[in-house]
Amino acid sequence: MAHIIFYEKPGCRGNARQKALLLGAGHELEVKNLLTEPWTRERLLAFLSPLPVSQWFNRSAPMVRDGRVDPDNIEAELAIALMLTQPLLVRRPLMESAGQRKAGFVWEEVDAWVGLAGQYATEDELGCQGNAGQCAGHPHEIEGAAGACGH
Repeated sequence: MAHIIFYEKPGCRGNARQKALLLGAGHELEVKNLLTEPWTRERLLAFLSPLPVSQWFNRSAPMVRDGRVDPDNIEAELAIALMLTQPLLVRRPLMESAGQRKAGFVWEEVDAWVGLAGQYATEDELGCQGNAGQCAGHPHEIEGAAGACGH
């Protein structure tokens, strides 16, 4: 099984479920705090650059929810600059294994990447109760992924 470096927001229920799926599949996790990790522009882009800029963001981050940051209308350089100072903006989790990096937890992508050995999320696990009330889950995404709650 894979050794995965898993960058999370401590206390995030979605990240806890994601870790449980990976551990249940037999993977070894090295868990790190996304919010205190010493990110550089290049290192963060290694996770995010395969995605469109709008998918780099944690859509439930306060700066996004209150409209101060619009992920659908922001240039890449400004997005990275903001994320370096406000890591809550970063889509999570960030994961790294065997030189490959991923941002967000889309079940099918993670299964194809490292394998989930028959571990599945139930429909109830695809959404969450966050501080702002009920957040709608998206098919085959676990919170912390683009468009999901991320509380």
